[in-house]
Amino acid sequence: MATQAAPAGLIGEFLGLARQRELLLAWTRRDLDSRWRGTLLGPWWALVQPLFMLALYTFVFSLVLRVKFGTGDFALNLWAGLAPWMAFSETLSRATTAIVGQPNLVKKVVFPLALLPASQVLAAAVSLAIGLGLLVGAAGLTGQLHATALWLPVIMALQLAFTLGLAWGLASLGVFLRDLASAIGLVLNAWMYLSPIVYPASMVPEAYRGLYMLNPAAFWAEGTRNAVLAGVAPTPGMLAVQAAIAAVTLLLGFAWFMKTRRAFADVI
Repeated sequence: MATQAAPAGLIGEFLGLARQRELLLAWTRRDLDSRWRGTLLGPWWALVQPLFMLALYTFVFSLVLRVKFGTGDFALNLWAGLAPWMAFSETLSRATTAIVGQPNLVKKVVFPLALLPASQVLAAAVSLAIGLGLLVGAAGLTGQLHATALWLPVIMALQLAFTLGLAWGLASLGVFLRDLASAIGLVLNAWMYLSPIVYPASMVPEAYRGLYMLNPAAFWAEGTRNAVLAGVAPTPGMLAVQAAIAAVTLLLGFAWFMKTRRAFADVI
């Protein structure tokens, strides 16, 4: 009976978060406002920073290292990989301090703490939507846009589900392992270069390419690139695999967070 009650209770907790969407949206707006408060450019930094990274990577990997993509402009192919990756990496970097950065909410206020990492993911979803919107607009203006770009919401949904599961897990671990905030930067750097963000998956030896594409970040980058610029839709098999990875990560991350949350106040 206990084993049956635990999943039922977990599902109830998850549905409870969905019913608190107004609080989630309010906290997301607060998160977005706090990022640019007091800065000279304000929210324009959300555009300036990625465009600077795009220009830098285009110079290094296109002009210096001579990396080539199969079809389309190099900058658009690069942006198709960078836009999802930047939203993902920024969320995970911030997730490690999502709980420890709000000690008053942990100790003194009855607050659904799972909303804190969720609000960071939702804020990243805004950045991701803007980034993909710019990609679609630029591809349309240059005649490189394909109808398969309609798959972008599906790819984006799988990315956000996977990201949310990891964010919950990292937010919890960050309470107990304070070194995690420093270590996650190293992990993300390695993860980026092990994913076809700044180079095409075709550069990976064919013998390893199938296993390589199980990497969710590789799927987001190549899936976005192919859907928008190459006219190639994700295969049903790959969609099923990535949906399973995202679902398992989401459920495990949420289960771990809810299991450990009662110890947060004792540690912070």
